[in-house]
Amino acid sequence: MIKGDRIIMADKNVRKSFGKRLKALRKQKRWTQKELAAMADIGFSQFNKYECGLHIPPAEKLIELSRLLDTSVDYLLSGETPQDCSLHNTRLIKRFRELEHFDAEDQEAVIKLIDAMIVKNKVEGAIQPFAQKAS
Repeated sequence: MIKGDRIIMADKNVRKSFGKRLKALRKQKRWTQKELAAMADIGFSQFNKYECGLHIPPAEKLIELSRLLDTSVDYLLSGETPQDCSLHNTRLIKRFRELEHFDAEDQEAVIKLIDAMIVKNKVEGAIQPFAQKAS
């Protein structure tokens, strides 16, 4: 039973922390609750429950909120930013955010181009030691 209570308390703490981060990010954007709720297609009353730490939104709303707030779902839920996803080149970050508004076909074309560049880079990296030995 105690173990179950700890799970409930942890869940409550997660909800409260989520609500605080959601509110702080919203305020950074200088948006009201009503404005962000409307942008995310969430009812105002439900959005208020998220910020108060009473509920956590479903996955699709978490994704939408993270997009609108320029953050990750990981940050919203845990306060941590994934290390393997951190980009330091702000130009790249801006471009990737702009790509989110492209249609699926254009996004796929960009992904294929990026994949090709990654393969090219890996091949050049693999060949380089052999080219140096031959010189």
